[in-house]
Amino acid sequence: MIANERLVNYIHSLEPDRSELLENVRKEALAAEIPIIRDETAALLKCFITMLRPKRILEIGTAVGYSALTMAHVMPLDAEIITVENYEPRVKTATRNISGSVYRDRIHLIDDDAGKIIREFAAEGRQFDFIFMDAAKAQYIVWLPDIIKMMPEGAVLFSDNILQDGSIVDSRYQIKRRDRTIHSRMREYLFELKHMEVLETSILTDGDGISISVKK
Repeated sequence: MIANERLVNYIHSLEPDRSELLENVRKEALAAEIPIIRDETAALLKCFITMLRPKRILEIGTAVGYSALTMAHVMPLDAEIITVENYEPRVKTATRNISGSVYRDRIHLIDDDAGKIIREFAAEGRQFDFIFMDAAKAQYIVWLPDIIKMMPEGAVLFSDNILQDGSIVDSRYQIKRRDRTIHSRMREYLFELKHMEVLETSILTDGDGISISVKK
């Protein structure tokens, strides 16, 4: 475990300095104990955005805007992000962070229920090249059918926090009763991702677990 921590710290030391805005958003979120994407997740997210150069990005779960700003930092100049959040204190903070950035005209924050927006977008035939899922974990499996509808061939679904601090491998009887619904639904979600014929999925242990799914 010590060796792993040393390796992680070494890899982090190789990272270039974040922009002043990103670093301030990160520090404020950590100080307020607001969950944001881990450094490993951010690095992988930036690699995928740089590699795929998506024009239409959908983020489910804005929090304070850190991940949207991270993606915006490397996305093409003609790309845009639609990000959805409905927890009012975080909407307020995210709005401030995004409006204070150079990406304010290309990141569009929707203050509404994620499930409602996903259903509406799917019914409208909206399509996205890249979808980042980082919201209520128990809802991932509920939203999946409509998420698939919004993905054209070659689109990528990037899902965060899928390993639940490693507890995903435990028996449901080892899980606290209040967490069992999330546990069972996340296991169902991962099973579906790996068995759906329309997706090719890889599961990574970076951060708190990430799944990368490509629409065939």
